[in-house]
Amino acid sequence: MKSTAVRKLPATLVPSIAAVVAALCAGCAVGPNYHRPTAPVPQRFKEADGWKPAQPSEAASGTTWWSVYDDATLDGLEKQIDVSNQTLKASEAAWRQAIALVSQTRAGLFPTIGVTGTATRSGGPGASRAAAAAAAAAAGTTGVTAPATSGPTNQFELAGTASWDIDIWGKIRRTLEANEASAQMSEADLAAARLSAQATLASDYIQLRVADEQKQLLDETVEAYKRSLLITQNQYNVGVAAKTDVITAETQLEGAQSQRIAVGVTRATLEHAIAVLVGKPPADFSLPAATLGTAVPVAPTGVASTLLERRPDVAAAERSMAAANAQIGVAVAAYYPDLTLSGSYGFASDVVAGLIRAPNNLWSAGASASDALLDFGARSAQVRQARAAYDMAVANYRQTVLTAFQQVEDELATLRILEQQYQVQDTATKSANLAAQLTLNQYKAGIVAYTSVVTAQATALTDAQTLLTIRQNRLTASVALIQALGGGWDADSLGKPGGTAATLAAQDAAQAH
Repeated sequence: MKSTAVRKLPATLVPSIAAVVAALCAGCAVGPNYHRPTAPVPQRFKEADGWKPAQPSEAASGTTWWSVYDDATLDGLEKQIDVSNQTLKASEAAWRQAIALVSQTRAGLFPTIGVTGTATRSGGPGASRAAAAAAAAAAGTTGVTAPATSGPTNQFELAGTASWDIDIWGKIRRTLEANEASAQMSEADLAAARLSAQATLASDYIQLRVADEQKQLLDETVEAYKRSLLITQNQYNVGVAAKTDVITAETQLEGAQSQRIAVGVTRATLEHAIAVLVGKPPADFSLPAATLGTAVPVAPTGVASTLLERRPDVAAAERSMAAANAQIGVAVAAYYPDLTLSGSYGFASDVVAGLIRAPNNLWSAGASASDALLDFGARSAQVRQARAAYDMAVANYRQTVLTAFQQVEDELATLRILEQQYQVQDTATKSANLAAQLTLNQYKAGIVAYTSVVTAQATALTDAQTLLTIRQNRLTASVALIQALGGGWDADSLGKPGGTAATLAAQDAAQAH
């Protein structure tokens, strides 16, 4: 009979394994390294030449860009966006989810360490003989027939385990790179959603205030038409005017009253939209009527190339390219085998007492490698898919850049043209008001028919309403320009503690507590 002893791991093997692991971990990650592709960027904004922005001239100097409108109510409403807007909260939660995925992926770079404990009780003749044989093997004897025992046996084990997926080819590192870029893209998406909500609120608020001014204009018009109706009634009573003049004056008055009522629908709809933007039920929210300042602030455009750093949607598209580029490396790494190191150390005994003793120790150490020998082109297809996804991300990025410059040029042109139109319309409105007053005086003197009065007054009202509409369009265009310029956001804030996402997350946590 031969006797055998359990062989121990040679002392020189441990540092050798460590050296191999260190060398493997120092391997380069496969796949292309990321370099930002070029995009079509003009040297200057075409529409920025030849005109000077109105004062105040600085609109995108910080996150509170809406302060340029110098409206305390608007300022208070905008500050509620970060606190109560549910769409923004959803975007912030998506960002936190992306950050958690980054942490989850980073954990894959390190070993997984665990502990297991088992306790079994078995019986029967076969189990008894197996337990006796195991005990004999543990004692270092072989070839001895173990006597069968009649009673059940116990087996207790306590072991620590470790497993490490060695990232030789950079699959985990490329995945981490992709997830980090995706998290930054999510943060940029959050900033874009925040800016969009702020701009929408500002536009709705401006339209609501213009509706208040339209209501005020129609109130004044109704009072003027009432005076005209009284004049025609007096003229009719003394036999100077015909009954048709009275009826025409009544019709004109009722038409103005109908328009005044219709303004209420527009105002109520805008008020409800603002309520939802600030996270309140429309039934619990109201804004008293007020007027808006007459100044139309315009943000300075600056250098065209800086737009790529000031627009969150451009930053999100750029980060999407970086994530797609890293996914190419993940796909290429599938061509190479995966190497996993594993080991365990523990104790086993048939009694709990004295379980953790040197004679009861058990250990194992090993490595495994796996690779696909034949996949019928699946991996090459995955690489082609990843490269195509990257090409698509590049095209989307360049299109986003082009759209960004288009939006800035559009709003600059709109503001320039509307400013010219406003000046002409303002002169026309003043002339129409004067003509309406002179025509009414002529009617009272019996020089002209009442139809001339109606025509002049209708023209004056139409011109005044057009002037308000142009003013509203100028103000909303200034909001759109600030949004097109990024609203004071900067790509350098991505991933920083003071960035938009971190600020909103802190606010959300504080509100939860």
